[in-house]
Amino acid sequence: MQRRKLGKSGPEVSAIGFGCMGLNFGYATPISKDDAIALLRAAAERGVTLFDTAEVYGAYTNEELVGEALKPIRDYVVIATKFGFKIDPETKKQVGLDSRPEHIREVCDASLKRLGIEVIDLFYQHRVDPNVPIEDVAGAVRELIAEGKVKHFGLSEPGAQTVRRAHAVHPVTAVQNEYSLWTREPETNGILDTCEELGIGFVPYSPLGRGFLTGAMNKETRLAEGDFRRALPRFTPEALEKNQALVDLLKRIAAAKKATPAQIALAWLLAQKPWIVPIPGTTKLHRLEENIGAAAVELTADDLAEIERAAAAITVEGERYPAHLQATVGR
Repeated sequence: MQRRKLGKSGPEVSAIGFGCMGLNFGYATPISKDDAIALLRAAAERGVTLFDTAEVYGAYTNEELVGEALKPIRDYVVIATKFGFKIDPETKKQVGLDSRPEHIREVCDASLKRLGIEVIDLFYQHRVDPNVPIEDVAGAVRELIAEGKVKHFGLSEPGAQTVRRAHAVHPVTAVQNEYSLWTREPETNGILDTCEELGIGFVPYSPLGRGFLTGAMNKETRLAEGDFRRALPRFTPEALEKNQALVDLLKRIAAAKKATPAQIALAWLLAQKPWIVPIPGTTKLHRLEENIGAAAVELTADDLAEIERAAAAITVEGERYPAHLQATVGR
């Protein structure tokens, strides 16, 4: 597995990471704990070193799963987790945002315990809290870093100015936003430019469009009860049908490269910047191996130009989130 450095001051990690959320949260068909642990260890055996989780996944149970799976190889992996949501203690559901410094400290201590580790490698603010100045957030994480509880500070779905303000208080190692061939806002909202200027790594989540860009879905796909994609505008039958043009583009390039659509989608991301590290998730070993294989797919300048020309002619149908969730990104 090729390796990449997350920004100027960040850790060196595998070019393809692993987004752990879907192992037991968000989708209708989580796998068993034993199977999830086996899959995470298989990823590590194949060279994956960046594993991404969060307290809110589960809630809490995803961190426990990741910690147990990676315990035997703790010294060889980078574990990222997140703070920033208010979680109802009874229902374990998200009930708002909370990035007060005292809450950040509470989450840090609880995450360390659940993960069974002594230090969090990368601690992201999951969503920007409009009620807490980002300078206070960065200051709180700076204190945790000084105490040896955290190594690196990250932000998820911030606006470009928020990144700059946070970075002025304590260096931001990584920004994690959704980014893929059907979610390209980081190219136009200043996030990628800001990361490049400040030497910050960029970690695209949902790099395969929550499964759509693999080619495994179409307008006939019916998502099961409990699958969070049912609430997303891009996953209506009408949107899936209109967005099929993107999958057709990936299939065409993939055929010429003897690759899969998913591998082309990931290789395209890797080709954008040398400090981009996508974190696709999966519950299947063959998909894990497919994703890892994307790091070996070489896209030429002509390939990239062809993808760009074809993608420019495609208008993506549907917002990526319903309005109340869309309002929480880009602050």
